[in-house]
Amino acid sequence: MAAAVPDHYFSRRPRARHREEVLRATIQGRSFVFHSDAGVFSRGAIDRGTELLAASLVLAPDAHVLDLGCGYGVLGIVAATLAPNGRVVMTDVNERAVDLAARNLRENHVPHADVRLGAFYEPVAGEAFDAIVCNPPIRAGKAVVFRIVDEAPQRLRPGGALWIVARTKQGARSLEARMAAVFGACETVARGSGYRVLRSRRRPAGDATRNFI
Repeated sequence: MAAAVPDHYFSRRPRARHREEVLRATIQGRSFVFHSDAGVFSRGAIDRGTELLAASLVLAPDAHVLDLGCGYGVLGIVAATLAPNGRVVMTDVNERAVDLAARNLRENHVPHADVRLGAFYEPVAGEAFDAIVCNPPIRAGKAVVFRIVDEAPQRLRPGGALWIVARTKQGARSLEARMAAVFGACETVARGSGYRVLRSRRRPAGDATRNFI
């Protein structure tokens, strides 16, 4: 008999029985409520890496932002409050996560954002962003995480930034090296709870500076 395929948070259709949770958090001085469930990432509490990245975000009020692999929507919803005159797109391959993120947009009264189902950058083909934020699915493997980095520049406007969080002892160093190779530079924006927030920018048009961050 073949072994059962593991049910990961990056599965398209989680088979786990529903076990909903309601999470509350204050991030960047604002209060939020999030509905989570079994079969999605960090159901019982907001992941510390996600929280560190959300607390570190700096966005223009009119920024166009992509939350890639949004889960139940923490990063995208925080980004929307930081960019009240902008637009946020949230994507995930997990159908249950997409449903929760849409519910949490309504719960937190965020009208200028939408959630789309799909992998990598497929749901936003033809669009460009001022920022891409991501807590990548490390368990999906290095090839998946590196693809997120490799394809980011073509989805960013000139001067736009890729923000990624990773465990210091589980992928942060290799991610930093990959981001530096792809963008020309990578900086550590924040550290805490065993995580690092990394940021790389796409060079502005006509800027040949190698180490633009």
